Amino acid sequence: MPRRSWLKPGLLALVLGLALSPALAAAQEIKITGSTTVLPVAQKAAEVFMRLRPEARISVAGTGSGDGIKAIIDGTADIGNASREMKAKEEDLAQSKGVKPKQFVVALDCIVPVVNPANPVKDLSLMQLKSIYNGKIKNWKEVGGEDKPVVVVSRDSSSGTFEVWNEHVLGKDRVRPDAQLQASNGAVAQAVAGNKYGIGYVGIGYLNPQVKALTVGGVQATPQTAKDKSYPIARGLNMYTNGEPKGAVKDFIEFVLGAEGQKIVKEEGFVPMN
Repeated sequence: MPRRSWLKPGLLALVLGLALSPALAAAQEIKITGSTTVLPVAQKAAEVFMRLRPEARISVAGTGSGDGIKAIIDGTADIGNASREMKAKEEDLAQSKGVKPKQFVVALDCIVPVVNPANPVKDLSLMQLKSIYNGKIKNWKEVGGEDKPVVVVSRDSSSGTFEVWNEHVLGKDRVRPDAQLQASNGAVAQAVAGNKYGIGYVGIGYLNPQVKALTVGGVQATPQTAKDKSYPIARGLNMYTNGEPKGAVKDFIEFVLGAEGQKIVKEEGFVPMN
């Protein structure tokens, strides 16, 4: 015969709630910050996750990849989004603080050079892009365009997108000093959309009808060229945690990497891992 509780059902639930709610609440709070490229995926995933888990509370901010990694090292966030790999000096700093960053590649991406739709240029080589961004090419007529000066739009140096562009395109050359620096992919796209002679670069998920994507060396940015790495400016999009995630953080990472999370990745214009 089953043992009966001496508490009434309602009182039992209240007692259990009082005993468990502080720990439960703490376990369900997740703070995410970092890359503006990863931001739309993280935001949408958080919205869906919180609908499935009403007890979860997730805050998401787009502050740049460097800030996302720094937040993990400093312990001010549970998940740090980054559109680049950690640097050696960041790994050293983490080790000195006893932090063990764990990397999760949640999506693939292509960094795509974009121009105004009115610009006749359709393709640029890596060398041409490098020469435009370091200032050696200053007029569109040098690459098959109109006889007009090139207006260069770039990300700021704290951006993971800038770091990857700097490595793959500029080869660590300096960006020309008159480049317009923007704090997000969306701001770059907006600047190029508003200037007939502008050029910028954005993650593939930020392409829209107001800008024209260029091919690079004849290769178009697509899910397939990102996966087979034939597109020359492809990368992984990352979420970092301090060590193996636990509790709600673990559940959220698994959600993002699972079928529903990867569907969100695709819906946001990026390339799913599967």
